[in-house]
Amino acid sequence: MSITQTETVPIVTTATARERLQGWLPRLVLAPSFAAVLLFVYGFILFTFYLSFTNSKILPNFTFVGLQNYEKLFAAPNWWTALSNLAIFGGLYIVICTIVGLGLAILLDQKIRGEGLLRPIYLYPMALSFIVTGTAWKWFLDPGIGVETIVRSWGFETFTFDWIKNNDMAIYTVVIAAVWQSSGFVMAMFLAGLRGIDNEILKAAQIDGASNFQLYRRIVIPLLKPAFLSAFVVLAHLAIKSYDLVVALTNGGPGRATELPATFMYSYTFTRNQMGIGASSAVIMLVMIASVIVPYIYAEVKGGQSNGR
Repeated sequence: MSITQTETVPIVTTATARERLQGWLPRLVLAPSFAAVLLFVYGFILFTFYLSFTNSKILPNFTFVGLQNYEKLFAAPNWWTALSNLAIFGGLYIVICTIVGLGLAILLDQKIRGEGLLRPIYLYPMALSFIVTGTAWKWFLDPGIGVETIVRSWGFETFTFDWIKNNDMAIYTVVIAAVWQSSGFVMAMFLAGLRGIDNEILKAAQIDGASNFQLYRRIVIPLLKPAFLSAFVVLAHLAIKSYDLVVALTNGGPGRATELPATFMYSYTFTRNQMGIGASSAVIMLVMIASVIVPYIYAEVKGGQSNGR
């Protein structure tokens, strides 16, 4: 009996050690990445938050000044211009992308011929960087070499399309470029939602005499509510932090016509040497993004817990 016990003890010990190693191995592999994210993402977020309360200029200065930078920020006319431009850009960007993406998704959901070719064509712009998109649209919209010159070469000498150089219309050129790039991604989100709807529900509604319009209005659109919410969160996040597209397309001009919070932050931090004010604008941007993402994450977690019960 004692021999059997002495033989089984090493086996149990070896198995336990192996299980512990298997449990710790993923953590050890992920530890460097986790540490890097902790330092270079959340660490710098906290550092930026601290700088917003200091008298930092061209270099960090740890002299505490309280809310002085925030008072200067909200007293700056350029900041209010950036916020008003963000309201115009963000509102149109989200609404148009949602409408175009939903329309394209409904079109592809009809099992049309060539869907396998059209889908990557619609998704291709999202694979490009915003710098490339901004540069390409800058050439296309430039009155000297773009669409205005092309149309005039066709014989329409009075045709003008100078939005990119017009103070009142320049912000809409940013909307056009951003919608072109992001609509395909929104389409993919809605198409996934459409393909996940049970066909039996739609067939039952058709048997009851529902028209296609009623079908989409009363059944399909309400079932796509999670896709609408996801699209809103992604697009709102992209709109708030838009920087490279604006810089490549208009560089914030003409004048301040396309100034956005991200370009304002960069300008004050690295051009005007007002790091404290730039940090405070970055904190406000972070609050805006968090106000969109945190409720979404909370709703998803709460929904997952309720489904688990």
